[in-house]
Amino acid sequence: MVRPHFRQTERFNKYKALSNIWFHHRMKFSDLGLSSKVLAAVEAAGYETPTPIQAQAIPHVLSKKDVLGVAQTGTGKTASFTLPMLSLLERGRPRARMPRTLILEPTRELAAQVEQSFEVYGQNHRLTVALLIGGVSFADQIKKLDRGADVLIATPGRLLDHFERGKLLLNGVDTFIVDEADRMLDMGFIPDIERICKLLPPSRQTVFFSATMPAEIQSLADQFLRNPERIEVAPPSSTAKTITQGIVASGSKPWEKRAVLRDLISNAQDLQNAIIFCNRKRDVATLFRSLNKHGFNAGALHGDMDQTSRMATLDSFKSGELNILVASDVAARGLDIPSVSHVFNFDLPTHAEDYVHRIGRTGRAGREGVALSIATRSDSKYIDAIEKLINEKISWHGDRSFSSQSDDEEEDSKSRRGSRNVKRGRGNKKDKIAKDRRNKKENDETPDQKEERKPRGRRDRQDRTNDQYQFEAPARPRPPQHRGNRRGRDRDDKQVIGMGDHVPAFMLAPIRPPKRKGKKVQSETAE
Repeated sequence: MVRPHFRQTERFNKYKALSNIWFHHRMKFSDLGLSSKVLAAVEAAGYETPTPIQAQAIPHVLSKKDVLGVAQTGTGKTASFTLPMLSLLERGRPRARMPRTLILEPTRELAAQVEQSFEVYGQNHRLTVALLIGGVSFADQIKKLDRGADVLIATPGRLLDHFERGKLLLNGVDTFIVDEADRMLDMGFIPDIERICKLLPPSRQTVFFSATMPAEIQSLADQFLRNPERIEVAPPSSTAKTITQGIVASGSKPWEKRAVLRDLISNAQDLQNAIIFCNRKRDVATLFRSLNKHGFNAGALHGDMDQTSRMATLDSFKSGELNILVASDVAARGLDIPSVSHVFNFDLPTHAEDYVHRIGRTGRAGREGVALSIATRSDSKYIDAIEKLINEKISWHGDRSFSSQSDDEEEDSKSRRGSRNVKRGRGNKKDKIAKDRRNKKENDETPDQKEERKPRGRRDRQDRTNDQYQFEAPARPRPPQHRGNRRGRDRDDKQVIGMGDHVPAFMLAPIRPPKRKGKKVQSETAE
């Protein structure tokens, strides 16, 4: 009997996993090949040990390979491409309207956050970073492009606007990065990304990072990557273990859900700040007004707000001026706010992947977090899809029954309406007996009694014969009656010819013929 090789046994697999964990815990940023300027900035920011995604992705990005990175939210994916890019950009200079690196982001907030990361880690570099997002003046962005940008961070729509205006050239891009790749490919950006990829040089380096990577999205990512290094430090669509998840049942009425949410916020332990997610923008505005009305310090963030208001609200929440942020899914992707203690799903997301991104706003960088979702009776299909995606059962808090006071009142009203309908229905026994008695009484009546019981108009109509209807002249239709006071005008319906008896006085005056000048002159000569 041949013994299996040591590398094929479970013992070796466990040893390899433990050694990788020990290796990553012992590894430092200085072991990844970063430049001294970048290491000094990382040390100044207070970071010593890289996260697993950073430890595996940074060496591949430095070696100019295509990378496909999949990791949970809050694991440091932004630094995984920011730090090696700063090291690579130390060599070379930018040219006007020709950026050296292009980073695509799905939302304006995430693009602005990546710009802040370059400011923090690139404090020892003299690099130009241009931010192309909507809601900002074109003139300021064009000035930065004309000076030359080392790093261009943009959303797809604004990037193509600048290119179509002739203010941007993409044939000098060396590194192309798509952040939140699944969201970019799943939100309708596929045609834009395909067009942008055709404008880039074929010898570029392409890097995709995302928290989820479904199978149908994987086939699309393969079109843009060439022999990529796939880095997967956690199962796709998994949630962090530092997040305590829960579901709370509620009635279906909006005001009932708002009452449940207020109770959750008031009774939450160690709540420092919280993000509340809604599916629709109008629900964000309604919930924001309701919370402020009940004395909560809340702000709103959704896609219909102008960029200045969105950035001001986000800065107020980061600084602690606002404790609660009511937002749509525009705040669910990539926003790095490490101190968020709670996340509430006022509406369960229709797409299960959005749930992973939403609750990923808390429990970041090893901190503890709480994520609670409010569910109604119709949300069971969304709960099943979420639990299937994350491969985990979410615990219920409190009573799991979805009945509420309004539901009970609605059921009572339905039962009352049903009883009234049954009472008035044709199949009611009492109505049937009454109808039989009426028919029997009518059958026992004499013809004279029946005639007296008929209405007056009905009897008159029955007295007429068919001959009367046949030869009787039809009644002449009356002209429409005018409203208001006719001031003594004639109201009879005689047809008036011309003006009738009334003739205006000016028409009765005699007509005098005009004098002719010729006759007047003749009379004077005769005299």
